[in-house]
Amino acid sequence: MTNKILALKYRPQEFKDLIGQNLMTQTIKNAILQDKIPNAYLLTGIRGVGKTTTARLIAKALNCESNNNNKINCSKDSFCSTCKEINNSSHIDILEMDAASKTGIDDVRELIENSKYSPTSAKYKIFIIDEVHMLSKQAFNGLLKTLEEPPQSLKFILATTEVRKIPITILSRCQRFDLKRVSVEDLFMHLKKIISNENGNISDDAVRLIARTSEGSVRDSISLLDRALISRSNIKNKTIEEKDVREMLGLADKSKIISLFKELLSGNEKEALIELKNLIDNGLDARNFLNDVLEVLYLFSRRINLGPIEKDFSISESDAQQIEKFSKNIDMQDIGLFWQLTIKTIDDLRIVGNENLALEMYVMQLAHLKNLDERKEIQLESEAFTSEQKDLSGKKIEGKNIENKLTTPFKSQLKSTDQIKTDPIKEISSKKETFKKEITNFQDLIDKANREREIELKYDLERNVKLVSFNSGKIDISFNEKLNKNFIKNLTEKLNIWTGERWIISLSKNEEAKSIYEKKQENKINLFENFKKNKLAKDLEAAFPDAKLIEIKEEE
Repeated sequence: MTNKILALKYRPQEFKDLIGQNLMTQTIKNAILQDKIPNAYLLTGIRGVGKTTTARLIAKALNCESNNNNKINCSKDSFCSTCKEINNSSHIDILEMDAASKTGIDDVRELIENSKYSPTSAKYKIFIIDEVHMLSKQAFNGLLKTLEEPPQSLKFILATTEVRKIPITILSRCQRFDLKRVSVEDLFMHLKKIISNENGNISDDAVRLIARTSEGSVRDSISLLDRALISRSNIKNKTIEEKDVREMLGLADKSKIISLFKELLSGNEKEALIELKNLIDNGLDARNFLNDVLEVLYLFSRRINLGPIEKDFSISESDAQQIEKFSKNIDMQDIGLFWQLTIKTIDDLRIVGNENLALEMYVMQLAHLKNLDERKEIQLESEAFTSEQKDLSGKKIEGKNIENKLTTPFKSQLKSTDQIKTDPIKEISSKKETFKKEITNFQDLIDKANREREIELKYDLERNVKLVSFNSGKIDISFNEKLNKNFIKNLTEKLNIWTGERWIISLSKNEEAKSIYEKKQENKINLFENFKKNKLAKDLEAAFPDAKLIEIKEEE
């Protein structure tokens, strides 16, 4: 047993050892205790979550000798003879069939022929068919009758990773159980127990990385742990760190990906390519790298839309600070473009022979996308400048139109007071008046935040702030517990920039005030209820008795 790989050594032998599937195991155990056993079980889920293991546990639970004899004690420490044979895959009445290698109707005919015979020593004869979706159409049709009305002592247990490929006629004859992906926290605790039993020396950060990389598969996580422990087994007292696991798996450090984004967002294409080359030299796996990029893009979008990232299990404090810093140089439009390009590059990896070439092109395209808007703005300014120069060099421009034709740099260069008669103090005053007119009520403030792309501020104003009163230079508000802690400071600074004046934001204890979002929802409900009483709604119900009125939308 000690020489077995960890995935086999720590394979669950009892239902209580199966992690992350508590509801399913409890349902199966209750059905067996109440003697409500289906003719066929169907176990679905991704690889490594315990489908085959669950099938064997069901076989043991149905045939355990302790079910009929209370004097027999069957446990993990001392199994009864039947359970021991099932564990060793040597019980004559428990047949395991791999549908990937036996896909035809002839194999199913042989199975059906064997089903006619009663079990030799166990209570039930059980057929476990793994990867059942690989059976041919004729094989599935051959199973239909036997699945629906099997002999009393025969049970089927089907397991698959591709439930959509199974005919509906088969699904309707089985009791289906979907095995979930195991959470990172459950995997982490499970791996810690194994490390303790194996006297392994590995850091918690490295274990968390293994748990995240396994994507909810218990077998994958244990296999990766086994590989990590073996990779440093020849070095005594050496603690396996997160960087060792990243190197083993070909994963990029998240902080290095954020650094690469820093260069991209700053327009430093050459430095970004140098960062990528360093990652490739360290054994980067292209597909893993692009999936990590998607995760970083998600973190950027969270920061932009939902505020600062705090207490996130998947990201370190230093990485969170980096995202906080660099998120100011990117918006949701950029993130959407980056996301689509990353998905496309993942697909391109199937076609392109040289993965490093594909990654370099990907980084250059990201840099191009980021700088695209800036180049358009420069081009537009250049075109405007050129057209004004033509006007100056062409026909004589009337004095009264010069102010409309020329931009500020040209005005400053003209010395004749007859040409331009503008008072700087009046100009500043007029700008303030324009700003004041621009923000005259609370909705104007929300619209201004939207135009300035202050998405977080706009979200708080609409959903988390309850307006009590709004006056020029002063706003009284109350708020809910979801409000960003930096909201008041942020709003004060923005109002000062937008209006050229300092505003006072005071907090009120008015509990009756409601947010813009809450008011809209109330109006929507009231509009819906009033329409239901309308004659038109009643006529619609009469004309379409099977239809149900769900929602009313105003035409924009």
